[in-house]
Amino acid sequence: MGSWFSGFKKEKIRLNDNGFGQVDIAFRHGGKGEPLLLLHGNPMSHVTWHKIIDELKDQFYVVASDLRGYGESIGPEDGGANHINYSFRAMADDQIRLMDKLGFQEFRVIGHNRGARTAHRMCLDFPTKVKKVAIFDIMPNRHIWTVQKKNWAMSKWHWLLMMQPYDLPEKLLSSVPAEYYIKKKLSKRGASLDFCNETFDEYVKCFNYKTIRASCEDYRDSPSCDLDLDNQDFEKNNKIQCPALILWGERSDTGKVWGNVLNVWQQYCNSKVKGEGIDCGHYLQEEKPESVLNSLKNFL
Repeated sequence: MGSWFSGFKKEKIRLNDNGFGQVDIAFRHGGKGEPLLLLHGNPMSHVTWHKIIDELKDQFYVVASDLRGYGESIGPEDGGANHINYSFRAMADDQIRLMDKLGFQEFRVIGHNRGARTAHRMCLDFPTKVKKVAIFDIMPNRHIWTVQKKNWAMSKWHWLLMMQPYDLPEKLLSSVPAEYYIKKKLSKRGASLDFCNETFDEYVKCFNYKTIRASCEDYRDSPSCDLDLDNQDFEKNNKIQCPALILWGERSDTGKVWGNVLNVWQQYCNSKVKGEGIDCGHYLQEEKPESVLNSLKNFL
């Protein structure tokens, strides 16, 4: 990554089976100040943060991690009963244990896409650990599956493909060139790929059977195990307790399909949520890093 992560140490740590299978978590860490955890989305890795991480490390000790099965992290081959091994509960547990091994008992979290869903679950399962959470360009998983919309379903073809039973999606995705798939995935609705000129090769490199298998299990989880857990929490009135910042792309599905984003998220948070739409698509931290940093400065 050249000078992208200057001053950061790259490591991989093994986490023994904690009910979700053994994993090896790859991450970079460095900086000064209070701890801040960064969690990426699909089909990306921790390198998605390269445009904002240098400025963040001047104020925080930053940990940028690859979710289980993504990037250079390795997850279990077996998805487990009801796909529990790739649930957001499993992913949240990984990150809590990683931060604990680094000596951090409480911290701030920023998550995008699948990382944002992991951060949401982390706030519910480990409320005393998360001091503040910033959630980038998603709606709550429960909201998506209880308020389905045609426009969302038409644009989220990868959700509907990857959640199909093993092993059809794995074979289909493995049969196409990695570069072709990553271009299709990142250019949803005809978006330009200029934002990821520096990271594209890294995403292509990480698109292999390991990540395909993990990603499919992750997406199978969304309407099954994850939704079951989300419904249980909603019924128990278990909500995000810490301050929450919600950012979304005004040209993404989050901004264009779902209506009032903050009103929806307020149903899942105890404190008053803050947030705004940014003039970009889905990949906020790579498309409009300056705007993202400005919003984060006023929140973190």
